[in-house]
Order: sequence, then structure tokens, then C-alpha cells
Amino acid sequence: MKFYEYKAHEIFRKYGIPVPRGVLAATPEDLVDPPLPCAVKAQVLVGGRGKAGGIKFAKTLEEAREAARAILGMTIGPYTVRQVYAQEMLDIAKELYLSITIDRSARAPLLIASATGGMEIESVPEKSLFRIHLPPLVGLQPYVLRALAKKLGLPKEGASRVSDIVRKAFALFEGEDAELVEINPLAVLKDGRVMAGDAKLIVDDNAEYRHPEYADLPQDRTPLEEEAHDKGITFIQLDGDIGVIANGAGLTMATLDVLNLKGGRGGTFLDLGGTDDPEKVKQAFEILLKAAPSVILLNIFGGITKADTVAQGVREALEEMHVNVPVIARIKGVNEDRAREILQGIGHPADSMEEAAELAVRAKAGGP
Repeated sequence: MKFYEYKAHEIFRKYGIPVPRGVLAATPEDLVDPPLPCAVKAQVLVGGRGKAGGIKFAKTLEEAREAARAILGMTIGPYTVRQVYAQEMLDIAKELYLSITIDRSARAPLLIASATGGMEIESVPEKSLFRIHLPPLVGLQPYVLRALAKKLGLPKEGASRVSDIVRKAFALFEGEDAELVEINPLAVLKDGRVMAGDAKLIVDDNAEYRHPEYADLPQDRTPLEEEAHDKGITFIQLDGDIGVIANGAGLTMATLDVLNLKGGRGGTFLDLGGTDDPEKVKQAFEILLKAAPSVILLNIFGGITKADTVAQGVREALEEMHVNVPVIARIKGVNEDRAREILQGIGHPADSMEEAAELAVRAKAGGP
């Protein structure tokens, strides 16, 4: 779950992290009493707003409304701007960077900080970064905060305020089941206060059941992704035109990688997971077909999921929707012989993932 900046600010406030005052607006006229002077910021779930012209500054109410008129409706990345956030201007003396994310290889949260804020962290030299893992059973310890303050060259009073925000950011990270908490810039103001100038928050989708208060938040999903989410199906639309359906996120990603190596481009990421329900498989396949793929690549390993269950759902979906799309099927595991029988006549069998990818690319080009 990704959060718009204004919503992330609300959650930051809940944890005591200082943030600027701001008002949300869907039209220029909604800006009645913005905090002036202000920065009018596009609310989109993607970075690079400033470079795209999605952040403008205003000293008066009319200037703020003019900025809103210029930003609303513009396209930033794949998103159309439908709301702006008029945020008070900060008198900044220094910009820092702070984030807490998950390092899956280390199986631990990773704290990253830099004395160079306000720019993409990828552009900051490695030697300028403070990076340290926070073991889950130990958490954030005082020595980490002392080392961070030293690396960033913070004076005593500033170090105390930054450390307080880091502690609260880590509490938010744990309390909200976050995958990312990012503050860029973490602004040190000329009056000595420290404030989260910007906020980025991503919460783990798998923890959604623990956060019913976020169930209705708008997400960066396409209509088909929203439909799949409502049905409990893991589905992501990509920019290719070969529909990929597999069981297990690892196998699905591996299938996309092999397809790419063979010269194809995946148009969907559809993970069946461990479902053993033909109706669920059928629903997933119907959503896949709505994405209008030129070819469907089915890669199933029958372990928890039985291969014939998947095959039955696929066959029912194809027959009921009368779709004439080439289906390349690589099925291994439990009941694979029965699965091949079910798909006989409607799919092209493959013995390996590599062969399946090659057949999919060939079928897309109009080959046998």
C-alpha cells in the first residue's frame, strides 16, 4: 500500500513526527485558506514531481490557485494529477535524508541517512551515506543514533532533534508494518527546529488485515488490478503483450525473466499462489484475458497447487469466453499428465521454461 504525501503526513503526525501545515485540494477553488507562502505539490504515487513541474511556489492565494490550475490534470509518469497539497514554505538551513526500509537479503530493517537531502538518494555517493541494519530483536539502539549524528556532522541540539525523529520513524515503521518510511528532505530550519519536509510511506500489502483503516485508500492500481485485488488475486499489469500466469511470486518473476531473455515482454504478472480452487483459477484467467494479451504463457509447478486444478480453470475460462488466444503451457508436478489431457487441443505444451518462453515469442510473431 502506497500513501499519498498528505496521508503520509497524517500518519507521521500520529507518531509525533513534525510536519509542515498543509491543505488538500481537488480544484483551485478548494484552496480557501492555504498556509502562505506555500508550495503547491502534485499528489501522485511516483517520484520526480519537481522535475516534471508538479511543484510550484506561491506567495498569495491567487498564485496558489494559479499553481493548482497548472498542476491539476497534468501527467506525471503514468498518473494524472487529481489533487494538490498546498504546504507551508519552510525556512530551511540544511536538508538531510532519512529512510528506513527492508533489506531482504539481511532479513532486517535498513536505516539510511545522508547529510545531502533533497535529491534522489541514488545520486548520493556511497561514502556520504550512513547505512546500518537494525536487527528485529534488538531494534534501534542509542549507539546507532550517536553514530548517525557524527556521520551527518550534527551539533548537539540538532542531533537530539534528529535522533528523536529517527526514533519515532522507527516506531512508525514497526507499528504500521511498513516496507518504506522515507523523509526527503528532513529539514533543519533556521530557527533550529527539525521537520519532515516530505514524506513517503509504503505499507506491506500482506499486513492489510491488520490495518482496516487503510482499506479504502486509493492505490496506484489499474482498473484490472483493482478488480483482482478485490477478488484476492495477485495481478500486475506490465507494458508488454504476453500474458504470464504462474503459481508463486518467485516462479512468476523467473518466467518473466526468461521471457525477456528470449526477446518477449510480459504484459501481466499473475500469481495464482497456492490456490486449489478451479473457480478461483477461472476468475484469475478471466482477468488476464481482459488485458487482451496476444499470447498466454502458463507456467505451473504442481506442489501445493494441483496441476489439473489449474488446467480445468483455464479450460473453462477459455471455452466460456470464446477467446482464440494461443496458450503455451508448461505444467510440472502433481497430476501433470491429467493437466495435459485437460488442455489438449487448446494449448501448446512445453517441457521446460525456456522452451515455453521461446514458443510464446514465436506465437506472438505469428509462428507455429
